[in-house]
Amino acid sequence: MNVLWRNALLLYATSHVLFMAHCFEEDGVPEEWMLLHVVEGQIGAGNYSYLRLNHEGKIILEMESPKGDADLYVSAVTLHPSFDEYELQSTTCGQDIIVVPSYFQRPVGIGIYGHPSHMESEFEIKVYHDRTVQTNPFSEASYDSEEREANQRKQNKPQDAPPEEESILWTILMMILKVVLESLF
Repeated sequence: MNVLWRNALLLYATSHVLFMAHCFEEDGVPEEWMLLHVVEGQIGAGNYSYLRLNHEGKIILEMESPKGDADLYVSAVTLHPSFDEYELQSTTCGQDIIVVPSYFQRPVGIGIYGHPSHMESEFEIKVYHDRTVQTNPFSEASYDSEEREANQRKQNKPQDAPPEEESILWTILMMILKVVLESLF
């Protein structure tokens, strides 16, 4: 059983590294991404800081925590997302990246959470606009939410894994990650 958990954790770590390598080119970010803002700050353990995103289109949030561990929560429903109420999250111990889809209702709430494992965390968020995405309100209106989610899942899944296997692996990986984080903190 331990071998299964270890392999699942290794698979998750490998997929995360491959995703990061795919997202970023050697010189930083893809040419299609335009830097809009850089936000720096500090957050105390167990506290939230909130930002509001008003820019339209596909937005990429890239956050580094040079000191401590800050986590990102994003919501199109509330301007004060938390680990209980969010649509998108990135809670890694390193670089956090969230892609805010163009169809999210604006303004989008961004919550930065200072993980309790550190008394204080520093963060730097770079906000990019992906200019490759053409925003056509008529094309987005023709999609219903189920079709949009299905298309996103197709784009994000590895080509060699069957859908059932990927779903099971993803569930197992998320369970492992939760257990590890709960046992560490």
